[in-house]
Parts: sequence; C-alpha cells; structure tokens
Amino acid sequence: MRVLFWGTPEFATPALRALLGEGFDVVGVVTQPDKPVGRSRSTLQPPPVKQVALEEHVPVLQPEKPRGDAFIAQITALAPDISVVVAYGHLLPKAVIDLPPRGTLNIHASLLPQLRGAAPIQAAIREGHDRTGVTIMRMVEKLDAGPSILQLGTRVYDDETYGELALRLSELGAAALVEALALVELGQAREEPQDESRATYAPKIDRASTRVDWTRDARVVARTVRAYDPRPGAHTSLAGQDVKLFGARLAPRPESAEAGTVLSIGDDGIVVACGEGAVRLAQVQPTGKKRMAAADWHRGRGIAEGQRFE
Repeated sequence: MRVLFWGTPEFATPALRALLGEGFDVVGVVTQPDKPVGRSRSTLQPPPVKQVALEEHVPVLQPEKPRGDAFIAQITALAPDISVVVAYGHLLPKAVIDLPPRGTLNIHASLLPQLRGAAPIQAAIREGHDRTGVTIMRMVEKLDAGPSILQLGTRVYDDETYGELALRLSELGAAALVEALALVELGQAREEPQDESRATYAPKIDRASTRVDWTRDARVVARTVRAYDPRPGAHTSLAGQDVKLFGARLAPRPESAEAGTVLSIGDDGIVVACGEGAVRLAQVQPTGKKRMAAADWHRGRGIAEGQRFE
C-alpha cells in the first residue's frame, strides 16, 4: 500500500517510524515549512517529521498551504493509495482528502466524539478525565467528525503532565495506525459513524486559557498547570512580572489565606493557597529566564512567603 504521510511535530514521528518499520511504502511526506529560530531568526529549523523523512530518504513536500494546482499535481504524481494525517497543522481541502483511491485517515488524540479539535490532550488533563485514548478515523471536511475505524484507550494518570501523556498517546497512535491500515488493506475495516449528540470540543490554546485562576479549587489549579507542562506553560503574575508554573501537586493548607498567597517555601517547592486547598509548585520560569527550581528562585530573592500571585 502506497502511503502519503502528513505530519509536523514530534507527536507525529512515532507513526511515521512505525509505517516505515512495518514495511509500508511511504511515497512522500507533507509537512509544514522550516521555521526561523533564535534571536536573529536567521536559522531555519526543520519540523521533526521532516528530519525523520530525510533520515529514511523519503521525499518531502513543504507547501505554505496544502492547496493549489501545482501542489495537487505534486501529490498526484506520487500516486498514493491512501493518505495518513497526524497533527499536520492545516485543514485539508476536499480535493486533497479525496485524492487517494482509499481516501485519507487521521490519528486523533482522544476517544472521539469526545474532545474534537486542536488540543485534546491538554483538555483531557485540564478537565480531569480519568481516561482518554486515540482514534483512527476517516477524514471528512467537518472537523474530526468522520467515521471511526479503530480506537485504543488508556488511563490518564494522577499528576501526569501534557508532555508525558502526549508521548504515551503518540506511541499508542502509531500502534493503532498500523493495525487500522492492515484492516483497510485486508478489506476488514469497519467504519462506525460518530454520535454527534456526544461530541465535545477542545479548542486551540490561547494565552487566556493558560492563565491560572487561584480562586479555583486546588485540584483545578493543579490540572491547569499540568495541562500546559512543558509548553506553553500555565502562567500567573507576581508584582507585575509574568511567571510560568510547573510541577504542580496538591499540598496541605495549614492556614487561612487569600487565594494566590505564598504560604511556604522549601527545597521541594513553593506552596500557594487556592480558593480551596493549596498546591505545591516545583518549578517556575520568570519572564526572560530559564525554567528553574522554585527554591532557587526564592534563594535569588525572586519570591518570598506572604507574596501573592495574581
């Protein structure tokens, strides 16, 4: 089976490696353009998927947008039997979705129809789901609404961060993809329509969604911090300075204090009062600095007991 692979970030690399390792004929990779990095923005960094493709000598296409006659001609010339999309980063037009004879499949990091949209892993943690998973679905023009071919579930562990869960789901998605393609190739794939009445959404992350609301219950605050660890980082402010927070755990609240107040500081982090309960934060990243232990921030006189996050 000739497979055209679409993907960009690290999350997509296990699926590409799995296809190559299982002997699928990956005829090309479509990924986003290299991005400028560094202070001067003069150095271009290739996407992780491109790096894997080059290592494996797979042709790479990097259109600004996946449309236009010239681009359609390029992918038509590759003669794919099927396309596979894993966190590519652009919506595909119908002409592109329908181009391969067997259509286009997608790995989505949730148990659809729950958590359709751009940020299902972060949403699963922030909303307190105890279970999530991956869905191999047939792509249609409507967002994440196509029929499901295969689902694999997994537990969301207590204190698991976005980075940790994303790594597990990327590997789970790779295994599910190989199994789903085998079923398609054998003509044994069963496509189940999604129940629209059960659909929920996980919209694209913006700065407002990553801000910590200290008036909320400590469990909600801790989940907010874990949902954006390691990136983009949940944030708050202290004396007008923006601070990102990491390593949140529930902690005892020994005294009554206004939400956001720093109750204690030790080698294991800073304890901050919430609307109900408290959280211990192991690491922080003040504006313009690297991520550091909260205790080191205190020793550098960046924070003291009694101060209040806002």
